[in-house]
Amino acid sequence: MKNKITPTAVERVMREDDFIVSKTDLSGRITYGNRIFIEYSGYSEPELLGAQHNIIRHPDMPRGVFKFLWDTIQAKQECFAYVKNMARDGSYYWVFANITPNFDKDGNVTGYFSVRRKPNPEAVKVMAGVYKTMLEIEQKAGSRDACEASLAYLTKLLSEKGVSYAEFILSI
Repeated sequence: MKNKITPTAVERVMREDDFIVSKTDLSGRITYGNRIFIEYSGYSEPELLGAQHNIIRHPDMPRGVFKFLWDTIQAKQECFAYVKNMARDGSYYWVFANITPNFDKDGNVTGYFSVRRKPNPEAVKVMAGVYKTMLEIEQKAGSRDACEASLAYLTKLLSEKGVSYAEFILSI
């Protein structure tokens, strides 16, 4: 399902007790979404199931962030991130995501599990600025080098702060 939605300036803010839950297969196709995911995404369950999880990707999100997330979870590690998602109607909603691999009894990754909750508004401001810079870098670098260029910026930023990605994300 190709996402041809025009983003709007309408923000939907998650409620304090909401948890968006989804599961995907190894290629990122949605295999489960809870009712809160359905509510915020604006898609019906049949529209979500089998669709690529990037159906809710907002164009304000740098490609480098998703490369980092995929590299991390494919390395069998959990990852935390602030993510701006886009609903079917073009509105957006920020989440604080925890993404983990699912394992079978032999330790093989069988898919991915994500739980998202209402983010800290101050952290969203910080990450919106980081993502804006990363997007500008990606646009200047061109499609072929976009991810590498924006990840280099993120790596430099973390190095200057003297923290790992996880330490940075969990500290803001």
